[in-house]
Amino acid sequence: MKTHLIQSITPAVKIGNTTKLFLGDCFDVLQSFHEESVDMIFADPPYNLSNGGFTCHAGRAVSVNKGGWDKSKGVEADFEFHKRWIDACRRVLKPNGTIWISGTYHSIYACGFALQLSGYHVLNDISWFKPNASPNLSCRYFTASHETIIWARKSRKGKHTFNYDAMKNGNFPKDKIKAPGKQMRSVWSIGTPRADEKVFGKHPTQKPESLLDRIVLASTNKDDIILDPFMGSGTTGVSAQRFGRRFVGIEKEKEYFSVAQQRLKRTEDIQRSSLFEREACGA
Repeated sequence: MKTHLIQSITPAVKIGNTTKLFLGDCFDVLQSFHEESVDMIFADPPYNLSNGGFTCHAGRAVSVNKGGWDKSKGVEADFEFHKRWIDACRRVLKPNGTIWISGTYHSIYACGFALQLSGYHVLNDISWFKPNASPNLSCRYFTASHETIIWARKSRKGKHTFNYDAMKNGNFPKDKIKAPGKQMRSVWSIGTPRADEKVFGKHPTQKPESLLDRIVLASTNKDDIILDPFMGSGTTGVSAQRFGRRFVGIEKEKEYFSVAQQRLKRTEDIQRSSLFEREACGA
């Protein structure tokens, strides 16, 4: 990874030559990055929905509480938090870079407003439809079966990366909505994470690899630097490694940092083994 990304000594875990992981608060870590050093950002910030309610998991009622990091501090304080991290990300994003933000109705509108206040230009809002979403137990409102993902570039004048042909002609067999050879639309039908994506543990808002694969392929090129300021279990990094991008992940919770570290080490080993086999066969 290029050394110009970091302007001061910040403890990091290195995995191979393309991945750096930071255990700490994203505000503190981002301060050590040079301005305009990142090509793309994927952020899955706290949804602030841990309010003592309940949801359905494996046919049972379970608490929606995910941890102190996900508790709301009130509308104004939550918005200030989103505005602050979005501003911090804008500082390190390259002029032609883009940011993706995932959320539910608990957080996504605050993030969208903060993006506009910070000067970003919104490109799309993606509806990630979950065909296997949990049922609604209260039977008092519609069953939540999607999340919204906002895609924005740093400024209106920016020339962002969009790999149109890959999205139009790519093979997306698990997406029941995408037709082969047709333009990629803004509704993506992708299931929740598979069991093999949770072998080292799981995160309560973990994203499926197929979702991040699509985002990485759509908006970055080989060797681009991808940042995830709320890394969680490391799914963004897995996709970055898989497609030859460089990755910087930040996570403040030790439990999830450990899960991400193990997942990314495994992916690095798989990629290295695959490269060795190709070279051995003269490919």
